[in-house]
Amino acid sequence: MLLTWIAEVADEPLALDPGDRRVEWETNTWSLDAADEDRRSLSAAEVVAAFEQTAAAIRARIRELGFSGAATFYVWHDVQAGQLRCSTGSVPPDALPFSSTYVASADLGPVVEAFLADSKPGVVAWSDLDDVGSHLEQTEIEPEITPLRVWASSVGASH
Repeated sequence: MLLTWIAEVADEPLALDPGDRRVEWETNTWSLDAADEDRRSLSAAEVVAAFEQTAAAIRARIRELGFSGAATFYVWHDVQAGQLRCSTGSVPPDALPFSSTYVASADLGPVVEAFLADSKPGVVAWSDLDDVGSHLEQTEIEPEITPLRVWASSVGASH
């Protein structure tokens, strides 16, 4: 089912408006989940290939629309929600609309592998949160923040 949903993203409405990033985000952002069966049966290579095909289809649509600016199709693993998310924006890979630190990568494999290996997607035990909080209070150090890994594929005219 996950592979079908990834393929369907290429046919969904697409808004490219550098002047209105909110419309782009609301129109072009998708959350994809996988049943336990998919997580066990799919390989990372299959999921990566599906996203690459979707990026190619979006690239073709953007050419057909005559959009002449930069555009990026990108995918990340939202650990808190336990989902893969993807979006298209009229921005280059180094200007994606994330409020936190991210690392754009040409390798989608690690993002997909982390998603497929997520045994309890969207679940964080209270005890894990308590341990972090008490540890911070005792040591008074800032937590180390790991940048979000994002696969970015150029799909705009500058491709």
